[in-house]
Amino acid sequence: MSSPLITQVIAQMNDLPDDLQQQVLSFVLNLRQEHLQESGNAWDVLESLTGTIEAPTDWSAEHDHYLYGTPKHQSNEV
Repeated sequence: MSSPLITQVIAQMNDLPDDLQQQVLSFVLNLRQEHLQESGNAWDVLESLTGTIEAPTDWSAEHDHYLYGTPKHQSNEV
């Protein structure tokens, strides 16, 4: 469900060049983060960060390797 305001914002953003669209996105994400910090708890902040950090696909299984340099537990066979 989209509100008229969101529809207007999207229409205006569609007319902007890509670099300005990226700036608008960064601004909105910063506003959202500030709002969550003011009104949310730690879980809300973590949830807002989900999917925003680039990491290897095996990060969760091999975190010791990436954090501490230990040998990987799983083989890289495809």
